[in-house]
Amino acid sequence: MEHLVELRTRIIRSLIAFLITMSISFYFADDVFNFLSLPIISLLNSYGQNTELIYTGLQQGFMVHIKISIFAGFLFAFPFISFQLWRFVAPGMYKNEKKAFLPFLISSPLLFILGAAFAFYVVMPLAFDFLLKFQQNQGDGMAELLKIKYLGSINEYLSLTMAFIIAFGLSFQLPVLLTLLGKVGLVTSAGLASFRKYAAVAILILAALVTPPDVITQIILFSAVYTLYEISIFFVKRVEKESSDEL
Repeated sequence: MEHLVELRTRIIRSLIAFLITMSISFYFADDVFNFLSLPIISLLNSYGQNTELIYTGLQQGFMVHIKISIFAGFLFAFPFISFQLWRFVAPGMYKNEKKAFLPFLISSPLLFILGAAFAFYVVMPLAFDFLLKFQQNQGDGMAELLKIKYLGSINEYLSLTMAFIIAFGLSFQLPVLLTLLGKVGLVTSAGLASFRKYAAVAILILAALVTPPDVITQIILFSAVYTLYEISIFFVKRVEKESSDEL
């Protein structure tokens, strides 16, 4: 019963933290969106096009503010939520278990931030530049006067940006997940190494499912995640060596 009371307290504190960061994020939603729009605005400017996004429904501007506040609010509250999770599980752990688990708790949000930054500063500019090349300044034949230009809506752009950030942020959790599984003995470095070709196929399928449908983004995500898979094998091997040394 005491554990349930403690769990309830931690959940309530996490919800309060989320509501606070969500409210603050709603107030600064314009600034957050302006920052998130930098990749597409920079590219449109380099193409000599109008640097503007539109909303096509009367309520769309408000709904975008809500989406930004939820998205940014959770990201900012995540460290506090993780800390509450740690405070809940830590009392039931031995000292050596705490020492083993704490690095994963710290590295997980850091790797998510690294993945999100990689998506924002590297992947999105490359992907958007590739996609903008499908515009058409002048048609051929009977449609020689036809021009095709990108006229993006704020809702569509925000959804696409969030998909990039979440996909790469979660993908960068792979070393944490596999190393943790190696720590508890559910996977081995030899098993992961022998599974390479199947992992490559699985990562390709994952890249096709979680990213926008363009080849450039899928190749970049595959390359990044497969590199992380190889790094995970190295970390699992280190964990195995440490375990054998302790014995």
